[in-house]
Amino acid sequence: MIVHNDVEDLKLTNPVVTMGIFDGVHRGHKAIIDRLVSMAGKISGESVVITFHPHPRLVLEKGVENISFLSTIEEKSDLLAKEGVGHLVIIEFNERLSKMRAADFVKLILVEKIGTKHLIVGYDHHFGYKGEGNYETIISCAGSMGFLVERVPGLQSGNTIISSSVIREALTRGRIEDANNWLGYNYFLRGFIVEGRKIGRKLGFPTANIEASYNYKLVPADGVYAVEVQLYGRKMKAMLSIGYNPTVNAQLAKRSVEVNIFDFDENIYGKEIEIEFRYRLRDEIKFKNAEELARQMEIDRAHALSLLV
Repeated sequence: MIVHNDVEDLKLTNPVVTMGIFDGVHRGHKAIIDRLVSMAGKISGESVVITFHPHPRLVLEKGVENISFLSTIEEKSDLLAKEGVGHLVIIEFNERLSKMRAADFVKLILVEKIGTKHLIVGYDHHFGYKGEGNYETIISCAGSMGFLVERVPGLQSGNTIISSSVIREALTRGRIEDANNWLGYNYFLRGFIVEGRKIGRKLGFPTANIEASYNYKLVPADGVYAVEVQLYGRKMKAMLSIGYNPTVNAQLAKRSVEVNIFDFDENIYGKEIEIEFRYRLRDEIKFKNAEELARQMEIDRAHALSLLV
């Protein structure tokens, strides 16, 4: 996949285009992308995904401290490449672009810069100034501007139409298996190992404290999880705790992410690690003392190992 960081001098052949944020590149997105790649093959064209960076919410909203996303721009690019997309066009989202009318975006970007021949959109796609643009806007432009339009229906799972927002909600509630099902892969978090208080080592479970490499990456609900980690090019089984460690912290401290890698005890400070969430084992609990916590961690380890087969 070729990544373009602007829309100048693209020189694309019969571009079949879709556009959106594609946070998480979940199964609903993949339905659109599958159609995109298929249609590009049929007309001997090139498949093109347009996305925006930074995320529009980071530009348009005043309070961003509680905003979180499923994927970074790099992760999104990797996920799209795996789906067979030919070109990813990343457009800088800024205040000027936020004020562009939808019809102007179609004319100036999709037609004049990209050269769109066939546009594929999702079932609820909105774009342009204050989200005014929708499927009807595109249809009204298509005839006069010489491109075809197709809308892909939302992908349903049970009673849920899969979307980035429902996946984010599932993760914030600890519903890892639902989120993974809707994503089509196991949710992951990348970060660096930083030095902690070494309390886990005293309990017989040395843990690595993880600092997420992207401030807006969604960290799932507090609790204990069965996970797999990617480190040194190896995948290893582990259990992970998210929360405030109430048993050993007299007062609320900074929320932490700590992983105990099974059968592994090396100095890995400063190393990059990827956590793949598989199952949620339990809520975070305040135990009477450290000994009771250690006994529970033995139970958690056995439970995690039984699941990570």
